[in-house]
Parts: sequence; C-alpha cells; structure tokens
Amino acid sequence: MTKKRNRTRPALSLQERLNKFTEDARAAARNLPAGAERHALLQKARDGEAAADMERLLSSPDQQHLK
Repeated sequence: MTKKRNRTRPALSLQERLNKFTEDARAAARNLPAGAERHALLQKARDGEAAADMERLLSSPDQQHLK
C-alpha cells in the first residue's frame, strides 16, 4: 500500500517567504553584538535577497519564452 502524499500549497508565495526570511534574519542580526553569529545572519539575509532577485528575474514576463 502506498502512502498518499500531502499536497498542500504554502500560504505565502515564494517571493513573500524569501522576503520574510530576509527581514527576520536582519532583525535577529540587529539584536546581536558584532561577531561571527551576527555576520552569519547578515550573510543569510544577503543570500535570501539574492534568491529573491533570481526568483523575480526567472518569473518575469520577459523570461516566459525561455521556459
């Protein structure tokens, strides 16, 4: 017997989830003193921004003909 896969959609779009991730990482970094942990959170925020930019570029109407 095969198990049925849960196919629910996320409440927020990918763009919204990436933006929230970036905002949360920056907010957490603001509460930390300078150091490795703060640097890591800021790097994650930059990575989230880059991912959001890539997603925006790939989902733009100009790129639809490439799919």
